Amino acid sequence: MCDQLGAFHFVELKYTTTNKVDLRPSQVAWLTRHGKGSCWVLVKKQPTPSDVAEIYLFKGSDAVDLKMDGLDKVKPEFKGKQPFQWDKIFYLICPV
Repeated sequence: MCDQLGAFHFVELKYTTTNKVDLRPSQVAWLTRHGKGSCWVLVKKQPTPSDVAEIYLFKGSDAVDLKMDGLDKVKPEFKGKQPFQWDKIFYLICPV
């Protein structure tokens, strides 16, 4: 995404029904390489359609740990349940 000042923010979107986040090796490499910039992983977790969904926001630099250890072992920058607080999430991604 691009903010109103023209800065780019990269967000990898993932969905899971467990604590495992299925990041491909090329995604982990890209996120790690660009992890010092505005690079993020946004994960929606919903075990079953009747469960309340949760959303997690991680820095791109956490990609290796996220791939290896999963949602329950890596501290997110943001975690919330549905209904999602998109204003807080977007402010973390692009705080302008």
